[in-house]
Amino acid sequence: MGDPVADYTSRLQQQELEIHSLTAELESLKNPQGLGLSSHLDGLREENAKLKYRLNVLKRSLQEERSQCSKTMMNINQRLQEIFGEAIREACPDLENPPLAVTPNQQAKFGDYQCNSAMAMAQMMKSKGLKVNPREIAENIQKNIPDNELIEKTEIAGPGFINVHLKRSFVSKLLTNLLLNGVQPPPLESKKKVVVDFSSPNIAKEMHVGHLRSTIIGDSMCRLFEFLGYDVLRLNHVGDWGTQFGMLIAHLQDKFPNYLTVSPPIGDLQAFYKESKKRFDEEEDFKKRAYQCVVKLQSKDPAFIKGWNLICDVSRNEFQKVYNCLDIQIIERGESFYQEKMTAVVKEFEAKGLVEMDEGRKIVFAPGQQIPLTVVKSDGGYTYDTSDLAALRHRLFDEKADIIIYVTDSGQGTHFQVVFAAAQMIGWYDPNVTRVEHAGFGVVLGEDKKKFKTRSGDTVRLMDLLDEGLKRSMEKLKEKDRDKVLSTEDLTKAQRSVAFGCIKYADLSHNRINDYVFSFDKMLDDRGNTAAYLLYAFTRIRSIARLANIDEAALRKAAETTEVLLEHDKEWKLGKCLLRFPEILQKILDDLLLHTLCDYLYELATTFTEFYDSCYCIEKDRKTGEVVKVNMWRMLLCDATAAIMAKGFDILGINPVSRM
Repeated sequence: MGDPVADYTSRLQQQELEIHSLTAELESLKNPQGLGLSSHLDGLREENAKLKYRLNVLKRSLQEERSQCSKTMMNINQRLQEIFGEAIREACPDLENPPLAVTPNQQAKFGDYQCNSAMAMAQMMKSKGLKVNPREIAENIQKNIPDNELIEKTEIAGPGFINVHLKRSFVSKLLTNLLLNGVQPPPLESKKKVVVDFSSPNIAKEMHVGHLRSTIIGDSMCRLFEFLGYDVLRLNHVGDWGTQFGMLIAHLQDKFPNYLTVSPPIGDLQAFYKESKKRFDEEEDFKKRAYQCVVKLQSKDPAFIKGWNLICDVSRNEFQKVYNCLDIQIIERGESFYQEKMTAVVKEFEAKGLVEMDEGRKIVFAPGQQIPLTVVKSDGGYTYDTSDLAALRHRLFDEKADIIIYVTDSGQGTHFQVVFAAAQMIGWYDPNVTRVEHAGFGVVLGEDKKKFKTRSGDTVRLMDLLDEGLKRSMEKLKEKDRDKVLSTEDLTKAQRSVAFGCIKYADLSHNRINDYVFSFDKMLDDRGNTAAYLLYAFTRIRSIARLANIDEAALRKAAETTEVLLEHDKEWKLGKCLLRFPEILQKILDDLLLHTLCDYLYELATTFTEFYDSCYCIEKDRKTGEVVKVNMWRMLLCDATAAIMAKGFDILGINPVSRM
């Protein structure tokens, strides 16, 4: 079933155009022959009137539904776009795909939102030889704004800005809805399947700081999609196959000859890897045996598969320590999973005549790409290109994904661009239907603005970094004397919350496309846009009700019976800021840039501080300190702020604690 409002609106527009055309024709003819058209014109006008009546009935019923406030949060910006979209179509029916621009107003004195379409529309008309003043266009749009539940009034400013003032009573209802039903996302048109490929460390190697970004960013993207109601598959495309396993198994056989019956005590897999690599580079006999081991492994020899599994398990245990610290849920599906599928992928490209030979290699050129994919090496082996094609095909056809996101460093951007182009060329997906995207990110820099390394020049181990974070956060908590007021259990919870929250937020609060400087001092600073500041602010907001002896049941009852008043400027500013949450999430859904959410949470925290400093929530006796009055509608604004912040933290993967 299509949207009935859109259907009627479309038919109306066609009727209006025909009436306009016929009226113009009648005017130009001015002769008796025109009488033959009048009966047709009258018929059209009658049908048009009926359509308009039915359309208005539908719109009124939709408005009634909206005014009752469904359990989900309304995206105010999206709703205003619907309203102005309709007004623009009515004002300029002849303009194809007119621009629609609605944004929050930066200055409160000019209103709450602003529609800036008139200037761009004037430019469009100018390109068609029509010179129209943008202010006239704005006035015409203003006249055609339909009745709605949201707008109190509109004003035209400057060359054609339309300033929008929202109805305070409706905003109050939306806040009550938020308090009664919790932070619920706007309804989805359809539940889509999303695959997010992230983290992806290599077996037998330590996770390093480079994996930190992919893990944190990918997890947060998954949390966003999950909150919005999508079906999300979190995949860890680990490097668990290839020639390096030949040398590892050969070294395993030499060092632990009874590995088939006794589990080898490999304490340091990184050292084990370095030892085997040294032998591979220096000992010719060992090198030959390593290649033989690869052949045995690829032929699925049970003894070699067991050795491979032992090495993978040691790595998995190390990876899991990191994932436990950062609260990451992920399903491992490494390169080995796709080994059996690669042959079929190559055959499919060959069957469609898309494979070329190049010095013994089989390569594929995709349209518009200058670098080919190597799908088969000259020795007959497969490559990362083949593996990534097989993975993409499986996600499209077996997982039936509607959205596929790859979270890796920006250096792999060109590779994925070629893989996606090849997949489109062979007809696996249409980019207008299925969203396949590489979400690249910059590198982590040290405070010297160079690649983040240890003092000896080695890559920083991720577990060492997390342990250092725990040490620094405990020092910070003790500096604030929190060890003197918190129990041992609460202190440990606060330590983990601050340490891992600050590491995540420091990454997510930067535009992922850019490089960022890793600094414990900056991320643990409780001033400015940091997790430390936001976590302390959140704890303070949650404590306001506790200090006034108001429990959750009392807040719930107040939400059911108390109107959220928005008379003070700071109340109004906070109320609007709270309700922008769905707009923020929609923006991130479109561009996958999570720093927007961090910026919003910081804005919300500072807006709350302005409100709390200007509006008494609790009034106390100056002498005794006893609470003499509670302004309950303001307590509800505190509760709504805490709810939005908690959900924002959850999407960022940050775990706030009740006491800090």
